Amino acid sequence: MGTVPSALKHCLSYQHLLKEQLWIAEPPAAAHPAQEPQAFGLPEYIKIVEVGPRDGLQNEKVIVPTDIKIELINQLSKTGLPAIEVTSFVSSKWVPQMADHKEVMRGIERHPGVQYPVLTPNLQGFHSAIAAGATEISVFGAASESFSKMNINCSIEESIEKFEEVTKSARNMNIPVRGYVSCALGCPYEGNVIPEKVAEVSKRLFSMGCYEISLGDTIGVGTPGSMKKLLEAVMKEIPLSALAVHCHDTYGQALANILTAIQMGVAVVDSSVAGLGGCPYAKGATGNVATEDVVYMLNGLGINTGVNLHAVMEAGNFICSALNKKTNSKVAQASFSTGTIN
Repeated sequence: MGTVPSALKHCLSYQHLLKEQLWIAEPPAAAHPAQEPQAFGLPEYIKIVEVGPRDGLQNEKVIVPTDIKIELINQLSKTGLPAIEVTSFVSSKWVPQMADHKEVMRGIERHPGVQYPVLTPNLQGFHSAIAAGATEISVFGAASESFSKMNINCSIEESIEKFEEVTKSARNMNIPVRGYVSCALGCPYEGNVIPEKVAEVSKRLFSMGCYEISLGDTIGVGTPGSMKKLLEAVMKEIPLSALAVHCHDTYGQALANILTAIQMGVAVVDSSVAGLGGCPYAKGATGNVATEDVVYMLNGLGINTGVNLHAVMEAGNFICSALNKKTNSKVAQASFSTGTIN
């Protein structure tokens, strides 16, 4: 048959290497939201919260058809992801991409063991979400006064008062509530945000009943250094087991920031399929960190996620084809270009 050319050998070896990384992680025996770090300082299990269908699609300039959103969520539900943020019950005047929230909620196929949280800015949104079948909700505050006014049209203090109404109603109905703190590492209007301010808002959200606080680098300006300082400040106010990170990749720092967070014991990471996303009220904010890239990195660290990376890339390919855009995931770009994914 003859000798195999060295270039082909290199290509085959490269594809084999990639396929080794695209392993299908076995789901954990039980959820480990408060997993104790291993001896070398990393959690054994990382929970991935997929935010693509909401945070990813809300920034698209062209309205995404409802059936495409439903199909994306249905595909993601089969990947092993434990939580998929579905939509947002906000006014269509402010976020027109989420105007079909009721139809999306009623159209998706719910899988056992998968959470389907939705965003609710106020009591009206909360009741609409529950009526549409929501079983978990999120409230979204900010550590910046300017961003709070631009994003949800009220001050930080006013937003906290609204969230207290929502969390009280949710508690009476046994509905879990997750809290977001936007602009945790920088604001498009105010610049630097001091960690103590983030810690203060986080503490208030946790105190009112949010079981988890996701710290958002909304404009992606954070670095491992600023992430470390942020977490050190917030961890003085709320338990490590109640923290998550939500990183945008504007300056290419998202994976480094996530690695810093998990080295400090954070065991919940938000990410978006194909790196979709941005923020309508944060000029210059590019997409969220890609779920594919996060899972690839965690696979390489030997950290369990329960997520099938191949299946996530297929879902990413589906939505990118539907949107007629290129994936922002470096892992997906490399895998498709080398033929690892057909």
